Amino acid sequence: MDLQLLLLRRQYLQLVEPDFLAWPPNSLLRDANAQSWIYKRLFDPERTPRLPPAHYQIRVLKPLLAKIEQSIDDPEEDEISDALMSHFSSLIARELPPETTAVQQKTYVTFSCLPPSTSLSALSEEEGEEPTVTLLERRYLISGSQTTGFRTWEAALHLGSYLMTPAGRTLVRGKSVLELGAGTGFLSILCAKHLQAKHVTSTDGDEGVVESLRENLFLNELDDEEKVLTSILRWGRAIKGTWTEEDCEAWPYDVVVGADITYDKRAISALIATLRMLFEMRPQLEVIISGAVRKAETFETFRYACLHSQFVLEEVDFQPKPMREQIALFYATAVPLKLLRIIGPHSAGNI
Repeated sequence: MDLQLLLLRRQYLQLVEPDFLAWPPNSLLRDANAQSWIYKRLFDPERTPRLPPAHYQIRVLKPLLAKIEQSIDDPEEDEISDALMSHFSSLIARELPPETTAVQQKTYVTFSCLPPSTSLSALSEEEGEEPTVTLLERRYLISGSQTTGFRTWEAALHLGSYLMTPAGRTLVRGKSVLELGAGTGFLSILCAKHLQAKHVTSTDGDEGVVESLRENLFLNELDDEEKVLTSILRWGRAIKGTWTEEDCEAWPYDVVVGADITYDKRAISALIATLRMLFEMRPQLEVIISGAVRKAETFETFRYACLHSQFVLEEVDFQPKPMREQIALFYATAVPLKLLRIIGPHSAGNI
């Protein structure tokens, strides 16, 4: 088994677009043992029950089979795996829903949660040892409230990568974490499952998203409210006398995380108001926000609003690797990704 196969498997289970998959070299593709490994760990439902959807499998298998065929120099010595061919034929023969329908359905997505400093040669070859987060996503669904919280976006993966660095781990280990705009719950699950957070409160403003979030917690064996609590939190509304104040008394928040929660200029004032109330309850609170800077004007609006409220901002120096160099948590970096550390006006001396 080659480490290039592990890389392909990670990308595949995260549903990386086939055009961006790191295909193994020809010498490996034509090897019978390698093809057997690929079938068992990428396509065999008995070996990997949480497989990607059939449409995606077809989109990967078709170029994979073509590449295997092209890699064969001597047809008498090498051949294409019968298991791969049979699986492809069975997928084609199925009465699959139209792709326009399929993309709205729930899909398993599995993220390998390895520190960004991990080298490919240092990775474990033993399946099952890698830390993962598996989510059910509806990757192209936008809810009635226009939320995009049914899939995990680049900013969440970027913040997740940072939290797995030594500096990032210290923010979470043994701490009480509040996530705003949790969406699929990737960050909340990462903190609770792999980063030793003491407690995580995972919130979103959309009821449907919170229901899906609870399902994802169950998938990752985190359905104990003593470890992770989920609830609806709508920004800008008073916190005093609500479940949030009670939760903060039970699990005093140490850090707030949020990813892609600054993209809507209309919601920034409400977000700032919520942060202000949280700082009033917990003056030593630290806030780490990750954002994809799709519109510089919107990001600057958020930055200005923070300064206007006398928050102290620091841009965290953490640059993403180009996608071709990523070995886990694969995400595009064409759009600038920024991390901001924010503290309240009463903690300015600590930065």
